[in-house]
Amino acid sequence: MDANELYDPEFRKLIKSKKSTIIIPVGSIEQHGAHLPITTDSDIVTEIASRLAKKCGFIVFPTISYGLSFEHEPLSSISIRDVDYRSFLDDILWSLGKMSVNLSSVIILNGHHGNLEALKKLPTYLKKHFAPHEGMPKCYSYWHFMKHEFDHAGFVETSLMLAISDKVKMKKAKKGLITKGLSEKEKKRINKLSTQPGGFPKVAKNGVWGDPTGATKKDGEKFLAEIVRNLAKECQS
Repeated sequence: MDANELYDPEFRKLIKSKKSTIIIPVGSIEQHGAHLPITTDSDIVTEIASRLAKKCGFIVFPTISYGLSFEHEPLSSISIRDVDYRSFLDDILWSLGKMSVNLSSVIILNGHHGNLEALKKLPTYLKKHFAPHEGMPKCYSYWHFMKHEFDHAGFVETSLMLAISDKVKMKKAKKGLITKGLSEKEKKRINKLSTQPGGFPKVAKNGVWGDPTGATKKDGEKFLAEIVRNLAKECQS
């Protein structure tokens, strides 16, 4: 159920139910090569959250479309500082708490790798508002729920976008950084550099990690089904 379909009386009733689970999708605004829109991370996580909510009877909130993307500078990246990002999420969760929602039933669904460190710090940050007996919101990154190796604007993300959007410009899709065949030492060096401010374009000059040229809508639908199926199992366990 999407929050934009709810009105005050029913929302207040739902949110006080112990059976109610809320999903807060978080994404980013950043470059995804020349063939995918800068809203790609937010578009994908919004779709996954919507499908998960329908499958499990959860309530999905509007996506937080801004994240931490400093690693993509000087390419397109609109970023929020780590402390401000956590404070923003803290305020949302605090507001939900005031409405007597069971906070252990809040899922933060992440769609951008650059948000990971801030989200890992979130439980410590939230302790000032949570009593020891209260459950912390759960944070999941959707790509952890698929078997295929993930990428950035490569085969996986491009396939996912083909399945949910008509904004993909496949004629502009070009192969980017390929790590297959590299030594483990070189892979570690690249991974570390790519997460530092301005580091991503240094390892993937065209902003693409992977090869999007073989991406298909069919593959995207398979990935979506796999992710939602595995997420549903995890959330309902």
